[in-house]
Order: sequence, then structure tokens, then C-alpha cells
Amino acid sequence: MESKYFILFLLSFYSFIPKISSTTTNVINTNQFITDGDTIVSSGGTFELGFFSPNGSTTRYIGIWYKQILPYVQTIVWVANREKPLTNTSSVVLKVNKPGILALLNDKNETIWSTNTSRSVQNPVAVLLDSGNLVLKDANDDNPENFLWQSFNFPTDTHLPDMKLGKNFKTGIEVYLLAWKNDNDPTPGEYSLHIDPTGYPQGLIRHGARVSARAGPWNGLRWSGAPAPLQTQTSIYTFQFVFNEEEVYYSFSLINNSLLTRLVLTNNGYIQRLTWVDRTKSWHLYLNIPLDTCDTYSLCGAYGSCVIDSSPVCGCLDKFEPKYPQNWQTGDWSQGCVRKTPIDCNKEHGFLKYSGIKLPETNNSQYNKTMTLEGCRQVCSTNCSCTAYSSLDISNGDKGCLFWSGELIDIRELSGRGQDIYIRMDSSDIVSQASSNRKKTGTVLAVSFSLLVAVILLGLILFMYIRKKKKLKLKEDFELPQFQLSLITRATNNFSVNNQIGEGGYGPVYKGVLEEGQEIAVKRLSRTSMQGIDEFKNEVTYIAKLQHRNLVRLLGCCIQGEEKMLIYEYMPNKSLDSYIFG
Repeated sequence: MESKYFILFLLSFYSFIPKISSTTTNVINTNQFITDGDTIVSSGGTFELGFFSPNGSTTRYIGIWYKQILPYVQTIVWVANREKPLTNTSSVVLKVNKPGILALLNDKNETIWSTNTSRSVQNPVAVLLDSGNLVLKDANDDNPENFLWQSFNFPTDTHLPDMKLGKNFKTGIEVYLLAWKNDNDPTPGEYSLHIDPTGYPQGLIRHGARVSARAGPWNGLRWSGAPAPLQTQTSIYTFQFVFNEEEVYYSFSLINNSLLTRLVLTNNGYIQRLTWVDRTKSWHLYLNIPLDTCDTYSLCGAYGSCVIDSSPVCGCLDKFEPKYPQNWQTGDWSQGCVRKTPIDCNKEHGFLKYSGIKLPETNNSQYNKTMTLEGCRQVCSTNCSCTAYSSLDISNGDKGCLFWSGELIDIRELSGRGQDIYIRMDSSDIVSQASSNRKKTGTVLAVSFSLLVAVILLGLILFMYIRKKKKLKLKEDFELPQFQLSLITRATNNFSVNNQIGEGGYGPVYKGVLEEGQEIAVKRLSRTSMQGIDEFKNEVTYIAKLQHRNLVRLLGCCIQGEEKMLIYEYMPNKSLDSYIFG
């Protein structure tokens, strides 16, 4: 009986509090509340908050979805009461209480879900921002650092633009994604996505407490093991990684805010980047991680390297061998590899460079942000427990150091986008590798020299062939005798000015006498003449074909080097001079 009166009192109390219209506000204050059927919409109209039911379910949740694409699909990006679904919402309200708590209350005024804060404000409000972030703050204070609470600090399975995934070392709050149980149930699933700050920060997908996939450490440009689509900034978004004494986080920002894109952790442990395509009215899958079998965490064990184009995909790094060869042959690579020559700290050792790889697990790593690569080597050399080292930041040359201790796991080859790592090895392995490199270098040089000689010989043969072919073609084209330059030089007394009998636009004409006594007229093409070899050939052919009794008879020609000459029968008759001199 008493409960009946209490419910009537509660309902009558709420009847005096204004309900919210989805078309008028993005705010819930202490004088307003939301019931099932009411929503608030962000100022730009991108996001909407209210009650919803997943596909194929009758249970109700408070959530945030994209308002713009609601006519085509309801895409949920955040869920409040994911662990406490509602079966009856007739008396359930979402409201803001003083001193600053957003709560979902049932008909008994019991809290189903609420925010938590250690501070209070005089005029608390909940505001749905156009970023999709639901914030609890003082109505007169828009400073993000003073927010009492925000949904971006407690995401579900979706990473939205400008949301920081990582950890705040001052507050202890870790922001990570937690997948849905299945496509139709937002209850927390088995997979989570973290920016793990242990050792040096790296991106991890966990299946329960076990790591299932790893993006590798941040190298100043990208995650070390990131697939190609995630490596560089795009025309859609830029990304940022921050790591300092106060926080570590990864975020991305849109270049064009009119685009809709999101990063989702699926219920089967995949990270998917999805972009809305307005033409097809659907989400386009841009990226899917893990990308392939080699993204499986520690698939090849310690010092094993995964090569996706090989069969089998797992192999040992150079100078390493399977720890248990029989298991390795059966496809059990979990025990990994060991050095062929074990490390003895009392003996001489060095570091062998391995290129083009995804850097190993960094849980057991240390770092220095200012040291040079040579400094890394020196520091690692003095500590036998230092297994390997690499550059920390490759964004502007090699800067900083990343040191590993213990075994190196989760390595894969990345053609064209991997990094260099220097692994501690016995000195005998360093010497043998250097000798092998010298042999390879010698072989390469020998092959290169042989190829160079072959190219030169081929070029000479080709040159001689073309030259001979031109001469043959010239003979075929002219069908005229060709005089040697030396013969013409003697005949004209070395082109003496005393032998010059005239000059035309073509060049000078010389009188000469051949060895057998025949007089000739030599028409010599001036070197400053604009007439080319083709024009010269045309003239020779033209004259040869027009042998006429009234024309000066063409005896032949001389083409040698830059010299081009026509050899005529000498005629003293001046009426024909114009033909030769023209």
C-alpha cells in the first residue's frame, strides 16, 4: 500500500518537471528529465541520445547514435547501462541531480546507472556535444579540464574522432574499448583494446586477460606493426600520439568534419575503421585488424619471425634455430627459437642488425628519449641482460633508444615498412655475418662489373652495326661512287684558295684534278650551312636522277665526318656556273 502511494507521489513529482523535446535542446538540467521516447540532439545535429533497443531485442538501453543517418541505419556509438538492460521503461527517467550526477532511475527512485564524480557544482547540466561526447559540467563553465564527467572517458566499443584512448597518470583513468557481447547485445564482450603503457606504450587487443594481437610500439610516425592503411595521415583524418609524465593517449581528428568515420572493436576481436558513404547509404570498411595470420600475437614464439608469403609462415631469425625442432616440424612454433651460439657474458659479444621487422613486445623494455643510436649500443653493451636495442623515434632520423631485456617475441617481417633492431649475439656470429656480407658484396661487385662490361660491348656492337647499316643504306640510296676525303683533298691541293673558282649559298666550289688527270669541280658544303644530311641526300638523289646532256654531270659524292661534298665533271662553260654555284 505504501509503495503504491510512493509511486503515485513520484509520478506526480515528475509531472511537474518539464520533459525534453528532441527538437529543442542538447541539454539536460536539474529541472528536466528524459523518458523513453524523448531524445536530445547535439547542436550540429550529428548525434542523438535517448532510449533504444538493439536489433532483434526488446530490452532497452540509454545510448548515443548518429542522428544524420538515422533514416537508413541506427548506428550506436555509446551505451550507458550496458550491464543493466531495461525490460520496462514506463517509469524510468534519465535526469541530472545536484551536486552533479547524471542518473538513470526506476520507479522506486533506485539508481540503475549513474556517473561518478568527486566534485560538485552549483548548476550542473548534461550536454551532448557535436563530437558525440556526453559531458556533465557546470552550465557556466565550458573548460574541458573542469568537466565533472564525460562519456569519452568511458567508451563502449567505438572510438570517435578526438576521443583519447590511453591512460591519465594523474587521475588513474584508463580509456579503452570493450566490445559488445554480440551484434545485438551491448553487454561487455570478451575483447578489449588498450594503449598499454607498461614498458613502452603499445597498442594491444586482449581476449580476456590474454593478448591476441599487438600493433607494436609507437615509433614517432606510426605503430611499428601497423598495416599500410594505418601508417600515414590521410585526406580523411590525422592521428596523434602523446606520451609524457601526465598521460599517454592515441587519438585521431577529422580533416573534413562533414565526414563520418569511426573505429570499432568487434565482438570477435577485430578493429575496424568504417566510413559512411552517402552515395550507397552504408558504412564502408576501410581497415580490418588483425590483417592476416602473422598479426596473431607471438605466433612464432621467441626469436621466431612470421613471414606471410612463406610456407610455413614461421621461421627463425638468422643465426637462430628452433628450440624444439620436432615440434617445429609439426607446426607447433610456440616454443620459438634459440641462438645457435649461446651468449656467454664472460666472452666477447656484439650486436647484429635485423632490418624490416615489426619491433618485439615492449612489456620488458626501457627507453631513453634523447640518446643517439651509438649511445644505445654503448649502454646496451655494458649490460649483459640487455637483449636488443632500436631507435625510439624515426620521425626525424634516428632519435632515442628502446632497450629490451629477456626474450624477443611477436616479431614479423614487414616488407618496405619495418624497422631496424640490433640483437645481442656471440662475436663468432658477428664475424661470420661480416664474412658473409663481404662475400655477398664481392659477388655483387663481380656481377655488376660483368654486367657493365657486357653492356659496353653490346653498345659497341650496336654502334658498329648501325654505322655499317647507315653506310650500306647510303650506298643503296645514292647508287653513286663515293670519293675518299683524302683523294679530294689532294685533287684540290688541300682546298687551296687558288683552286677556288666560285662560291654559292651552299658553300665554296673548287677546281681539282684527279690522279688520272680528270678535271673535277668540288662543291663543298659550308659547316655553317643550315642544310642537314637529309637535305644533302635529297639533292644528291635529285641530281643523280636528272642526268641530262645540258647539265653538269655528277660524278659522285664525298661524305666523311662533317664533310659533305658533291663531285662534278669540270666544265669551263660559264653558262653552267649558275647551276653549280646556286
